[in-house]
Amino acid sequence: MKILGIDTTTKFLCLGISDNCRQYEYKLELGKRQSALLVPTIKRVLESLGMDIREIDYFACGLGPGSFTGVRVGVAAVKGLSWALKKPVIGISTLDILAKNIKAEGKFIVPCLDAKRGLIYSSIYRQSADTLKRISPYMLIGVEQLSEKIPPKSVIFGDAANLYKEKIFTRTKGVIILDKDYWYPEARHILELARERLKEKKLQTPFNVRPLYLYPKECQIKKAQSVKQKAQNCPVK
Repeated sequence: MKILGIDTTTKFLCLGISDNCRQYEYKLELGKRQSALLVPTIKRVLESLGMDIREIDYFACGLGPGSFTGVRVGVAAVKGLSWALKKPVIGISTLDILAKNIKAEGKFIVPCLDAKRGLIYSSIYRQSADTLKRISPYMLIGVEQLSEKIPPKSVIFGDAANLYKEKIFTRTKGVIILDKDYWYPEARHILELARERLKEKKLQTPFNVRPLYLYPKECQIKKAQSVKQKAQNCPVK
């Protein structure tokens, strides 16, 4: 069984390939070049392993939240490969992938991604023994509101945790904020979660896998309406 997993929701391209007992991981900082380099990188990695894309049985993908463009790039690539090769897709929240970065039994784990505009993408997880369980919705939330939800003795990490750490420390007691070594998705966790979803038979097709956007649609609609109104107000020459 071969799985190819990617996440493009941050400045890093995380790419993992699971080939039964063997596993390969790649992490490249591509920034805004994800759209141009994603497919060539997949091709190059497969060639280096002596594999053909047609050998892949399942495609796994980080769905976001994260960079709007990055999310679309990764999901679109996986949907295209899945449709062309008639193979299933396994969609995974990027927050779930990030939560796997931490091993802290009995503690709450809180990944925090900068959503811009003073907001944070986050969710809260509880780890006990080998089980990691999400106990909150995926959230787009302000730092004050998130601080009220974070339980004591939580482990918090991500670029937003660093950005707002002073506010978090003053509002929440006994928290641990981790450094940038823990801020970004890891390919091995994409593959691990993909195997878990496979056991649970949680598979998708290219037609029903969807990016996880937490900003309301109205944000884009208003922008589109604004552009349309400006066009209507311009005199025809």
